[in-house]
Amino acid sequence: MEMAKAVGLLVVVIALFVQCNARDPYATPSPPGPLGPAPPPPFRVAGLTRPGEKEKCYQNSRCLGTTLQCPKECPERNPADQTAKGCFVDCGPKCEATCRHRKPNCEGVGALCYDPRFVGGDGVMFYFHGKSDKDFSLVSDDKLQINAHFIGRRPEGRTRDYTWVQSLGIMFGTHSFIVGANKVAEWDENVDQFFFSFDKQPFALSAGHRNIWNAPENVLTVERNGEFNSIHVVIPDLMQLAISVMPITEDDNRVHKYGIPSNDCFAHLAIEFKYLNLSPAVEGVLGQTYRPDFKNPAKVGVPMPIMGGEDKYGTSSLLSADCKLCVFKAEAASARFESLLVESTGGLDCTDKLGNGYGLVCRR
Repeated sequence: MEMAKAVGLLVVVIALFVQCNARDPYATPSPPGPLGPAPPPPFRVAGLTRPGEKEKCYQNSRCLGTTLQCPKECPERNPADQTAKGCFVDCGPKCEATCRHRKPNCEGVGALCYDPRFVGGDGVMFYFHGKSDKDFSLVSDDKLQINAHFIGRRPEGRTRDYTWVQSLGIMFGTHSFIVGANKVAEWDENVDQFFFSFDKQPFALSAGHRNIWNAPENVLTVERNGEFNSIHVVIPDLMQLAISVMPITEDDNRVHKYGIPSNDCFAHLAIEFKYLNLSPAVEGVLGQTYRPDFKNPAKVGVPMPIMGGEDKYGTSSLLSADCKLCVFKAEAASARFESLLVESTGGLDCTDKLGNGYGLVCRR
C-alpha cells in the first residue's frame, strides 16, 4: 500500500514538473505580429533640431573674422533630404548665412536657363541668343573666366538659331574646369548625363546624392544634389553654382516649334551662379550686369528683352579668354588667385573631416 502511494506521489511530482517547464518562467511575452512601417528618417522627425554648421570668414571684406552659423531652418549645406533647403554662407558684402534650394532657381539673380534666358546681377531678365556651335564669354574678370558652348537649331524660315547652353568652361588661377551635358537621343531621368574635366583631364563623379569630387588642394569641389543630373560646384572665395541637365521635352518642342529631331533631345544646362568676389571691371554677357555702373540696354516690359554682344563676347574655344572685351589673363590670375587663398586662410588648415574643404571651413 505504501509502495502504491509512493508511486502515485512520484507520478504527481513528474506531472507538475512537466507542466511547470512547459511555461516560460520569465513570462516572456509572445512575439509581436508583423512590424508596421519604418520610422521616418531623422531629418523628418517632428521637433528634432540640429546645431547649424558654422564657418569662419577669412575673405577680405567687412565679414572678415566673423563666424557665421547656419539657420535652424537649414542647419546643413547639403541636407540628406533632397527636397530640403541647404545653407549658403556668404562671406562677402552680405555677410550672412541663408537658406536656399540647392538646385538652380531660374528666376533668381545669376540664373541662366532655357533658350538662354538670363537674370542679371541687377535683377533684370534678358535673352542672349548667341549662335549654334559657338562659344561666348559669360564672365571675364581678373581672377575668373567663364565661357559657354551653345548648341542650337534653325528651323526653315527662321532668321536666327534657337540656342541652349550645352557646357561651361571655367578658368581660375592656372586651373580649368569643364562641365557639360552629353548628347542624348532619348531622355531618361534615371541616367546621369554630365561629363567633367579638371585641368583638361576627364573625371567621373559616381551617381548618388551627396557624392563629392575634390580637386587637388581643394581648389574646386563638385557635389551631387540628387541621384542624377544635378550638382553644386564651389570654387572657394570666387563662386558657387548650381547646375542641372535638362532635355527639350515634347511639349516644349510642340509649343515653341523648335523642330527638334527624334534622335536628339538637345540636353542642356540650367545654371544659377553666385559670385563671391567679382571686381568692378568685370565683363561678359552676364558679368557686365554686376558692374556698379552698368546700365542695362535690354528693353524692360517687352516679352523677350534681347541683350546683344555676340561680336564683343565671342571666344575661339571653350577655354579661351580672347574675346574683344575679355580681361582674364591666366598668368596674372594665378598669382592673384594664390594670394587670395593665402589672404583668405592666413595659412590655416582648410580641410574638414566632414566637408573635405567644402566652403573653406578652416581651423588653426
